[in-house]
Amino acid sequence: MPAIAIVGAQWGDEGKGKATDLLGGIVDYVVKPNGGNNAGHTVVVNGEKFELKLLPAGILSPNATPVIGNGVVINLEALFEEIDGLQARGHDCSHLKVSANAHVVAPYHQTLDKVTERFLGKRAIGTTGRGIGPTYQDKVARLGIRVQDLYDESILRQKIEGALRQKNELLVKLYNRRAFSVDEIVEYFDRFAERLRPMVVDSVILLNEALDHNKVVLMEGGQATFLDVDHGTYPFVTSSNPTAGGASVGAGIGPTRFTRTLGIIKAYTTRVGAGPFPTELDDEMGERLRTSGGEFGVNTGRPRRTGWFDAVMAKHASLINGFTDYFLTKLDVLTGIDQIPVCVAYDVDGVRHDSMPMTQTDFHHAVPIYEYFQGWHDDISQARSISDLPEAAQRYVHALEELSGTRISGIGVGPGRDEVIQVRDLVWND
Repeated sequence: MPAIAIVGAQWGDEGKGKATDLLGGIVDYVVKPNGGNNAGHTVVVNGEKFELKLLPAGILSPNATPVIGNGVVINLEALFEEIDGLQARGHDCSHLKVSANAHVVAPYHQTLDKVTERFLGKRAIGTTGRGIGPTYQDKVARLGIRVQDLYDESILRQKIEGALRQKNELLVKLYNRRAFSVDEIVEYFDRFAERLRPMVVDSVILLNEALDHNKVVLMEGGQATFLDVDHGTYPFVTSSNPTAGGASVGAGIGPTRFTRTLGIIKAYTTRVGAGPFPTELDDEMGERLRTSGGEFGVNTGRPRRTGWFDAVMAKHASLINGFTDYFLTKLDVLTGIDQIPVCVAYDVDGVRHDSMPMTQTDFHHAVPIYEYFQGWHDDISQARSISDLPEAAQRYVHALEELSGTRISGIGVGPGRDEVIQVRDLVWND
């Protein structure tokens, strides 16, 4: 049975939660394979808004088992706050599974994240300050603490001691902050360990056995392609690989088991934090997109930067991820705009680039070359097929499909979970 990857194709906030929620009633397992509580997603169910960070959107689907994969870094305090919030609203979270190999965020990771950003000043990346980067750093440096370590105190203490020898040197001598003790970190993890224990599984065995037994497994990627530490607009990126390859690694499912790779892409473009953004609109139209699209961070409330659709990026995202399909979101936000530009190439110091520039410097210098499309003014929220859309909206969708080189198989026409046009089946290949 199929493993399906959902991957953001821009800089995040594309509406991955909506696509996941749409498929939640069809699939058997929904897996978060990467990231932490540094990126959130919003799902609207029966008019009720849910803002999720660590939990997969599949937590809201009673027939799907939600899984936090080995590639995730988990802030346990944030996880249980999120669980408690959902349970207070009547949603059962007892079916959640957590990989024993996932790494956990310690208090010193969060402190280091915040003081490092302040120390960098104008060179700061614009992190959320939640300790995600420092936790991934420790993972690579082999100083990390995994979920399984919480249940062996001798190993836990040994790992914390090793980490604090380095962390306290930085905190005290460079950043003029207090040192952490081993006991306080152990006590911090002890607050959550027993409550977490029933959820802990070998997720590799769980998910591969599910596939062997004809279950449908969905990977709900966090962040997005151009925040990928290898393929994104480095150094303005996250610390993991939120691409299709990262979904395979972060869940422990081999790449040959994936039958569908679904790219989630917004009908315009947004970005949070620092970094290049060729189509950015720093004017009234940019504010209009921000207001109409509700473009404010789920985690931080920060206003997102907004701009026109970038087909060059969309085509490049398709190359990196091998997308079989695109799911286009927030098409309704463009309703009422007379003329809609789409970036089809870049001018870099007088030279036309039809594909992504190779160097960071060239991308910083990229000026968008636009093709213009007629807008539409009719409400599209009730459209349930392509033919229900105004002709101008249909032309816009077909143009994005052609320019990106990937077929569009789903279209979001409103914030509600049912405000979707499903062009073709999103699970089974046709």
